[in-house]
Amino acid sequence: MKRLLLLLLAGAGLWLAACSSLNSSAASTSLSDRLVAPVGVSTLLDTARIAEAVAAVPNRHGFVTGRAGVPLFWRAFDPGRYGLHYQYLAQQHDNGEPLNTGLKLALPQPFQAQAPRGTVVLLHGWMMNGDAMLPWSLQLAESGYRVITIDLRNHGHSGAGPSGYGTFESDDVIDVIDALQRRGEVVGPLYLFGVSYGAATALFTADKLGDRVTGVVAMESFANAGDAIRSMIPHLMSLQPTAWKAQAMATYGRWRYGGQNIDAVIAAASQRLDLDLNDVDVTRAVADTRACMLLLHGQNDAHVRVEQGRALAAASPRVHYIEMRGEDHITLPLRLDLLSGVVDDWLAHDDHAGGRCPAPEVPQEADRRAMAAVQPRVPARG
Repeated sequence: MKRLLLLLLAGAGLWLAACSSLNSSAASTSLSDRLVAPVGVSTLLDTARIAEAVAAVPNRHGFVTGRAGVPLFWRAFDPGRYGLHYQYLAQQHDNGEPLNTGLKLALPQPFQAQAPRGTVVLLHGWMMNGDAMLPWSLQLAESGYRVITIDLRNHGHSGAGPSGYGTFESDDVIDVIDALQRRGEVVGPLYLFGVSYGAATALFTADKLGDRVTGVVAMESFANAGDAIRSMIPHLMSLQPTAWKAQAMATYGRWRYGGQNIDAVIAAASQRLDLDLNDVDVTRAVADTRACMLLLHGQNDAHVRVEQGRALAAASPRVHYIEMRGEDHITLPLRLDLLSGVVDDWLAHDDHAGGRCPAPEVPQEADRRAMAAVQPRVPARG
């Protein structure tokens, strides 16, 4: 429990990591297969340790069958004190090995659930699952919210269905919310919190639910699925990890997929999904969404480039956009140390109810650390 591996990597998304994974089907030679559906779980997740951690805290869970016939797994955490202590551990994250995170829990016995001040629905990234969002789940639960995680279709305990890059998945999320609201699990103001693929899903969901959603927190969402794929695949192909197994995976991925035309790959995947990935435009959902939106993006994000975050921010005056210097697609969701207070304050802000959207400031500590990292070193005088 003291050293859980990779509980926060749900935030990172890595929703095309299978491009360079040896877990790819031996019969598959097309990169479009990797876009149609995830292949298993990211090798970066230590599922056994995550399951052990989740089992150690009180929760409820079950299934809801969505309108498309896909069984969808959900898990709920009540507000209360979980004895959460988190420490951000800066470390290399491009060597293909699992990351360590400092997470400690000192759960009081007996646990006393509190009355929720609202409900936050958490949505994970590609090749992840809801349980991997545990640190954010407990952080928000300690702030007084009932937290519900959902395994998106093709992920975790949920069933399979055509991937929709947030379009189909948002219908699933609405079906789960409707069912849990009838059961009394969803109470008070409703907030959506998504990371990467889950962030796009949250924004599509908010657009469809209208006034039922009070606010959305979206970390490192893409603005357009086709554009994101065009930037992400070359980045993943260019990685040069240091660990021997990761080197083999990267070499295999470049050999199998490196010569394929990305536009043709996107077209093939679109045809199989009956969904034009170039037309999966999150900016239109943001423009039409009536909820307040807090969008966060790392300036160094090479998976979903920061230009996509800026495009989303420009789509609506109801967006407050925070761009974190020195953070990338992997590190940004790990920064509970810098962002948990910002998110808590934003969710609790009275201006939500009055129709105005709050505008939290970038943490001064984040700016200080980012500036220190890019400052040129002055050679010492002898």
